[in-house]
Amino acid sequence: MTNRYETVFILTPVLSEDQAKEAVTKFKDLLKEGNGKVRHEENWGMRKLAYPIQKKSSGFYHLIEFESDPSFIAKLETEYRRDERVIRFLTVAMDKHHIAFAESRRGRTGHSEGSDKPVRAPRRKKENA
Repeated sequence: MTNRYETVFILTPVLSEDQAKEAVTKFKDLLKEGNGKVRHEENWGMRKLAYPIQKKSSGFYHLIEFESDPSFIAKLETEYRRDERVIRFLTVAMDKHHIAFAESRRGRTGHSEGSDKPVRAPRRKKENA
């Protein structure tokens, strides 16, 4: 039986864009090897951390939504811990409400599948009062 999960991980800011993409590709390939299926992916880019982690104040954030067997999560998190590029991670099992919220959020922000940049909605004209 497969469950749906969402994982967010933060990569160290000293990496180049190519190195960060390589790390993301490594984890996506690991999911595919473990018979997981990537449902959605978002690259949030470099963001400021709420508090310093390992004396770093920013990091590359990445979100992956996937389906997998529950037994695979331990293997994935072990790989996060072993990889020195990952400074924090969080994996959450999604229930039906979480899935519905995630899908509606994707629709609101305008992220397209495989795109890193949001699509902006047209601005409304201000009405004169």
